Amino acid sequence: MPTMSEKILAKASGKEKVEAGDIVIANIDVAMTHDLTGPLSVESFEKIGAENVWDASKIVIPFDHQVPADSIDSANNHIIMREFVKKYNIENFYDVNAGVCHQILPEKGHVVPGEVIVGADSHTCTHGALGAFSTGIGSTDMAMVFAEGNLWLKVPETNRFNITGDLKENVYAKDVILHIIGEMGADGSTYKACEFAGETISNMSISDRMVLCNMAIEMGGKTGLVEPDKKTIDYVEKHSNKPYEIFKTDLDSSSLNMIDIDVSNLEPQIACPHNVDNVKPISEVDQEIDQVFLGSCTNGRLSDLRDAAKILKGKKVAKDTRMLVIPASQEIYLKALDEGLLKIFVEAGALVSAPCCGPCLGGHTGIIGPDEVSLSTSNRNFRGRQGSPDGKVFLSSAAVAAASAIEGKIVSPE
Repeated sequence: MPTMSEKILAKASGKEKVEAGDIVIANIDVAMTHDLTGPLSVESFEKIGAENVWDASKIVIPFDHQVPADSIDSANNHIIMREFVKKYNIENFYDVNAGVCHQILPEKGHVVPGEVIVGADSHTCTHGALGAFSTGIGSTDMAMVFAEGNLWLKVPETNRFNITGDLKENVYAKDVILHIIGEMGADGSTYKACEFAGETISNMSISDRMVLCNMAIEMGGKTGLVEPDKKTIDYVEKHSNKPYEIFKTDLDSSSLNMIDIDVSNLEPQIACPHNVDNVKPISEVDQEIDQVFLGSCTNGRLSDLRDAAKILKGKKVAKDTRMLVIPASQEIYLKALDEGLLKIFVEAGALVSAPCCGPCLGGHTGIIGPDEVSLSTSNRNFRGRQGSPDGKVFLSSAAVAAASAIEGKIVSPE
């Protein structure tokens, strides 16, 4: 019997049934590119001589990586993309005031269950949290999608993580996924669909599920997925008017590998330099920090800001530590403003910036210098990821980031 991924890709390729290992030509429901990867897609699109895009209503272009433009090169990239949007009447264009692409797509109703979504960004797997098959592709592949509306894909096998147990206080979805990546290794799910299931996942919010699916790529996953339930349907019907179809995995599938994980005794987890799978429990980490970054497509959502503000309220960021807070979207920014969260951050001594990717890619606001240490709520800590190759990046949850900003070293919230 088929897995969730096999069912979605069978539908997208017009076949009754496909199996892991098959090569299919899948029709694409949503294609996303942004200001950093988009210009190469546009260049390739022009080189192949395409005269028009296949469907202007299915292309989504948010500006998020270098916004506002921080150099002449990034300003030129913005010009290239704005001209492409105008020339082909792209309906879903979000300029510099919208937010991070992987927050914008579900927030603006572009993601519903059962779709095939591709993005010229490796963390496009985020959207599997809503029951879609969503994956990152190269910029030149995106040019072909723009022109033809389809793409060849190999149907993946599935690693299904059955996660059980109640999370302790101050332990979050970020800790769960860091723990899984630490156990599996950076190549532990290479070209596999990573399904997250079990009672722990059922109890998680959509935002938390996005955290898990976002980081599936960090263990080599082709996509991350959570089977739709009532929470999914409630979210989708609030944000989108698109039709959708729900698919679930048959547990007797021959391409399914079940992995049981009990998180009852999990403590906060830290990914240490310079690999995401170099994960340690926080009790084993003793590290002073220069900078804290709260934000990104992984942990820049309203729930993250609330968790951090609860800890920072009435406190101050340590004297020799700087803290950057960057909400993942304008909508989140406004809600945080209404709730007084941003006031808490500013009064604590943090710098609150407009929605964007920030220092996550090492190309914009808040990069670190040689020998500096960043504690980040983002998804990657590779050497040079957030600035100098001689710096160090540690990854944590939003709550750990807030507590650590107060202490000037990595500490658990309690």
